[in-house]
Amino acid sequence: MTSLESSSGGDPNIKGIPTHGGRYVQYNVYGNLFEVSRKYVPPIRPVGRGANGIVCAAVNSETCEEVAIKKIGNAFDNRIDAKRTLREIKLLRHMDHENVIAIKDIIRPPQTENFNDVYIVYELMDTDLHQIIRTNQLLTDDHCRYFLYQLLRGLKYVHSAKTTSESGFHDRVCGHSMVPGTRITP
Repeated sequence: MTSLESSSGGDPNIKGIPTHGGRYVQYNVYGNLFEVSRKYVPPIRPVGRGANGIVCAAVNSETCEEVAIKKIGNAFDNRIDAKRTLREIKLLRHMDHENVIAIKDIIRPPQTENFNDVYIVYELMDTDLHQIIRTNQLLTDDHCRYFLYQLLRGLKYVHSAKTTSESGFHDRVCGHSMVPGTRITP
């Protein structure tokens, strides 16, 4: 098997190995296997990780757009987490607002009869609220007002779409999700 190197800004140590007849490429990211369809090409670079999974940036070779791919490992081990994942996908697929992150694609598993991981492709944002809060940059009152305005716009849109707070969808708007980039600009 040949390996595909992550280049042009990605981690040069992250190499891809073609799998399933070359239809998918497998990467080792932070010690986790990250297997995506071959349309998502290097540079593969990690951009975040959390309780729900790991997020990497890649390039969609069909659109030349840089995207964020979130891997939810063992997505079906816990019934509640599986429902949350399904709910997130179902809700976000119908949302279209500049202050709510957009799903671009769901990567189909290479073998539908035997899979545990879910890969969701989102638009890639420059930053997210968590990173902004943790930065050493002084946030002015104007920054805070602007961020709050954007959060409230997204929340208003979600409420107008008749989602409920039990859906957990508000987390996706308020930046607590592992999705890299609630639509907040610094």
